[in-house]
Amino acid sequence: MERVTIKIKGMSCAACSARIEKVLSKMPGVSHAQVNLALEQAVVEYDPQAVKAMDLVEKIERLGYSVVPERVEIKVQGMNCAACVSRVEKKLQKINGVQEAVVNLATEKAVVKYLPAVVKPEDLAAAISSIGYGAQLQTDLAEGTGQVSEPAELGQRKRLLVFSAFLSFPFLVIMLEHLFGLSLPVWLTSYTTQLLLATPVQFIAGFPFYKGAFTALRGGSANMDVLVALGTSAAYFYSLIIGLVDPHAHLYFEASAVLITLILLGKYLESMAKGRTSEAIRKLMGLQPKTARVIRDGKELEIDISEVVVGDLVVVRPGERIPVDGVVREGYSSVDESMLTGESVPVDKQVGDLVTGATVNKFGSIKFEATQVGRDTVLAQIIRVVQEAQGSKAPIQRLADVVAGYFVPAVVVIALGTFALWYWVLDAGNLSRALINATAVLVIACPCAMGLATPTSIMVGTGRGAENGILIRGGEHLERTHRVDTVVLDKTGTITKGELEITDIITAKEFAGREEKLLEWAAAAEKLSEHPVAKAIVEGVLNRLPGLGIPDPQEFSAVPGKGVKAVIDDSVIFLGNRRYLQEQGVDVEPLLPALERLESEGKTTILMAVDQTPAAVIGVADTVKEHAAEAVQELKTLGIDVWMITGDNKRTATAIAQQVGIEHVMAEVLPEDKADQIKKLREQGRVVAMVGDGINDAPALATADVGIAMGTGTDIAMEAADITLMGGDLRAIATAIKLSKATMRNIKQNLFWAFFYNTVGIPVAAAGLLSPVVAGGAMALSSVFVVSNALRLKRVRLA
Repeated sequence: MERVTIKIKGMSCAACSARIEKVLSKMPGVSHAQVNLALEQAVVEYDPQAVKAMDLVEKIERLGYSVVPERVEIKVQGMNCAACVSRVEKKLQKINGVQEAVVNLATEKAVVKYLPAVVKPEDLAAAISSIGYGAQLQTDLAEGTGQVSEPAELGQRKRLLVFSAFLSFPFLVIMLEHLFGLSLPVWLTSYTTQLLLATPVQFIAGFPFYKGAFTALRGGSANMDVLVALGTSAAYFYSLIIGLVDPHAHLYFEASAVLITLILLGKYLESMAKGRTSEAIRKLMGLQPKTARVIRDGKELEIDISEVVVGDLVVVRPGERIPVDGVVREGYSSVDESMLTGESVPVDKQVGDLVTGATVNKFGSIKFEATQVGRDTVLAQIIRVVQEAQGSKAPIQRLADVVAGYFVPAVVVIALGTFALWYWVLDAGNLSRALINATAVLVIACPCAMGLATPTSIMVGTGRGAENGILIRGGEHLERTHRVDTVVLDKTGTITKGELEITDIITAKEFAGREEKLLEWAAAAEKLSEHPVAKAIVEGVLNRLPGLGIPDPQEFSAVPGKGVKAVIDDSVIFLGNRRYLQEQGVDVEPLLPALERLESEGKTTILMAVDQTPAAVIGVADTVKEHAAEAVQELKTLGIDVWMITGDNKRTATAIAQQVGIEHVMAEVLPEDKADQIKKLREQGRVVAMVGDGINDAPALATADVGIAMGTGTDIAMEAADITLMGGDLRAIATAIKLSKATMRNIKQNLFWAFFYNTVGIPVAAAGLLSPVVAGGAMALSSVFVVSNALRLKRVRLA
């Protein structure tokens, strides 16, 4: 008997746990099942001969509950083409307890979702090692940056390349002799010299290809190494044998040696280029300071960033980076948050304000209390999201993955067919020509380009997004975004600032020119009220009249839902709605035209009277964000329909929509109904992106084809979203869509090149129109082309 603990999500009551327990207990091979609602887990004793752990999981999921997998990243060393990726994925997916395995050639990482009750991360790494690849579990955030061209690996490639190039150079001279009829010393072109030069290249510089080929074949598959090892070995061993039999025969040592050198050159250039695709992650990691200055026991200490704990009082001086997230407890400053939001204008920070790690303190000294450290900081979360996105696959890559599984065996068959056709039909009996044409077929085929076509573009695209304050959670979301034709914007906090502000004060004739005094009285009257509109009036007056000391009212009373009455400077002040002032005997007729105009603009109105005399109408509204209208226009320019969704009444909603240029309005929509409205739009055949920032937007974000959360909003909204805009600027929506379109265009270019190159190159080589050296050079450069093309995304204009 074995015992397994399974974490379960979705149980809401004792009936749920009882149902699962009952169903599991009835399964053949299960001796005991106990489900704990509080711990959200099932403990099952079962006979592994009669039932598998995955059968238990599937049974729970069929009941409508979800089993919680864990996620692990494994650094995989030794992969060099799409066939390797396919092989590692298949190996992982066959393991009992693995729900999903995604292997990325560009980042050299496997991301595995597994059930910890069934399989351990060490077992996954061991499975990868068993098929001949290096496997290292990624436990720290700083590991797995997606940086392929690490100094040690790149240095090793460089040394092999220099060694191979040095010994292959004489072969280039020999090739020039063949081309231009040069006169060379006999010893240089002799069999012995060529053998001595070619052998170290073949078996020392070429050893990684033999090792990779052996590992692949032992595991029952084939990859690029098999093609290179077969092609170069054919040329080398043919030359070795024919040279012994006939000293005057034409040798092809230069084909094998120069071929290996060219492929090593291609791999070296590819590694350098792949290293550049992950620059965004390294830049983000480089933003975090190495040390922090904290106050402990009354002393100021400089400690390593990893030693900062929640609750520490951290000191930051002008020009320094803020080490961790926290709340300002002392001081005042301006902070450059451009790394977070993309906005270059510094943000003022004072006591009580939040500060984010890795942002730059510009002017004043501040002391803040650390609230998030280590893996919990905003920067760490951003890095984690970008890493996960870069390790993910886009659906468009599936075709390349399918082809890669059959590609290498197909090429070997074509090469054998080429040899047979040339040797027995086209140039009967000419062994050397048949062999060379078959070798050209083997080495021109490039599964690397297919494997790199999609992931390199996704790495650069998601990295470019992070640099612009746009966090994309995965390749599938990046791909889906380019098809968006409808964007639905939540009003409060998305189109608007989410804060009430005084927009107007229109006075009656008797009080013309006395706006400041009326505002002072209004602030004093509302000072003791807790109503949001009252707070907006007080804050608005302080903003308009800085330095104003608001007096306390001599008397104060409030009528909930109607208004307030206060005595200030021996004057009786009334503030409230129309009915309240009428009940107090105030004639509001002179204020009605202004009242109706402000209400038609969707603003909340407050009537004001002084000593029974109508004095003013104050307009308060949640004002639209600075660049909202410009953002809407940008989306329209991209051919996208823009809608607004809000719980506000039709008149208020229409007024806001008109300010920013939105024609389609969904008003009076309850929070719980937002998701249904999104669903209706999708049912019309639209590809819908929903943009929101609040807890009540989370269901709608999850229902949309693409959910976009404003980073200024709640964590719940950001968790439900596919894309997070770290700032509050709506123009980033258009930027995200442009980035998605540019990335998808880049991926299609790469895939076209990879398939076109192989579709044309293999027949041309089979026709005997390419020498193996030229074919090998083309193969080496094809993958370099793909990675270099992906790097062009760094220069694409998004603004």
